[in-house]
Amino acid sequence: MIATDIAAQLATALQHGALAAPAEPKGINTEGVVTFFASNIAPILLAVLGVIFIGRASRGEISKVLTSSAIAIVGLAFIAGAATLFFVGDYLINLLFS
Repeated sequence: MIATDIAAQLATALQHGALAAPAEPKGINTEGVVTFFASNIAPILLAVLGVIFIGRASRGEISKVLTSSAIAIVGLAFIAGAATLFFVGDYLINLLFS
């Protein structure tokens, strides 16, 4: 009697999917993370840099402001170059393996 009850409960569980395989794991939404940083974090950091540059310029440290500005522009150029290389690399991979 007990064995038939267990078998009936097992059959009911299998029909309802209680013992089904777990769902596929979800990946990290990297595009969402990049969009968040580009839209929220980057403008705040640029504003902080602007305030620092204005503060230095008002104290007469124009050479430091120009040097820092040049470094920031070169840094932005490197970031843009890295993004370009990412797309070029993706294109080359698709070209070679398709």
